[in-house]
Amino acid sequence: MTYIVNENCINCKYTDCVEVCPVDCFYEGENMLVIHPDECIDCGVCEPECPPEAILPDSEPEATKWLDLNRDMSEIWPNIGQKIDEMPNAKAAESETGKFDKYFTKAPGKGN
Repeated sequence: MTYIVNENCINCKYTDCVEVCPVDCFYEGENMLVIHPDECIDCGVCEPECPPEAILPDSEPEATKWLDLNRDMSEIWPNIGQKIDEMPNAKAAESETGKFDKYFTKAPGKGN
């Protein structure tokens, strides 16, 4: 089992999850984070730290469609291992639906 990040992270990019991850398996895109599924140790400490509930175990049916995206983007985006400020309109973006089709970009974040 591994954990994945879904579209709820887009335009929020809270990094409370990054701060608690013991293996630094998060990678930063321009407007979301992903988890490298081969680096995740399945500890689950990140899941409850995510305000928009964007982190799911891959055993959840909804997670299947996000597993490849997490793997692919973690290969090209920079690693992030420290907390940074969330995106400016993160709170408003939490409840928005259909964010992947509207806003997803393969552009990398800055990492740290």
